[in-house]
Amino acid sequence: MKNKIRILHMYPDILDLYGDSGNMEVIEYRCGKRKIGCEIDIHTIGSSTDFSRYDLIYIGGGADLEQQLLADDLAKHSSQIRSAYERGSFFLAICGGYQLMGRYYKDSNGKKISGLGLFDYYTEASENKSERCIGNIIIEAELDGEKTKVIGFENHGGRTYGVKSPFGTVLLGNGNSFRDRFEGYFEKNVIATYLHGPLLSKNPKVADYIISRCIGRESGDSAELVPLDDSLENKCREVLLKRFMKT
Repeated sequence: MKNKIRILHMYPDILDLYGDSGNMEVIEYRCGKRKIGCEIDIHTIGSSTDFSRYDLIYIGGGADLEQQLLADDLAKHSSQIRSAYERGSFFLAICGGYQLMGRYYKDSNGKKISGLGLFDYYTEASENKSERCIGNIIIEAELDGEKTKVIGFENHGGRTYGVKSPFGTVLLGNGNSFRDRFEGYFEKNVIATYLHGPLLSKNPKVADYIISRCIGRESGDSAELVPLDDSLENKCREVLLKRFMKT
């Protein structure tokens, strides 16, 4: 089993809505508590990056303007990113990052931004700019055969279609589209979701799932992790779940 994971944080200077960069702080913290090494590098516009060396590739959220700014740079690295995916790198993509991993994103003005096409879904925004999926959201996901409630915050005008394997079932909120039944996209080595917050601070089981997949990357399976004392995190989650589900 590996005792160190390598992380590539993509465009942190451009994509950081609602504290999304905090997701990497959570990963680093939980690795540190287990004496697992954690190396975090940055890729931004103009960077020369060997994507294949990373166990986790992370891309956060951004609005239409930010997605337009980085779309060309992202396209330049499409073959390398696809190769990293095919070789087992874990991908965590939040909101705008989620959209850019698909075929395309069409904004409310009808402008189409090409995505990486790594996955077959696509996103289109309503022409009515006031129509947004916004608010607290809870979904039920299944990670390594165990169901867990995932808490976050969504704020997106884009509606994502063609998702064949969602991250979870919506218990509260909208999801991939207005009042959708499902949220996000999921494979064993991919979590793409609209959940901000940051996602991992509210959901330690999701953080540990990602770490376990990165540690077990060479075998293709999740690695067993030393349990942490998450009593405080779980108490906070109980409060949030009770508060949100009453609304």
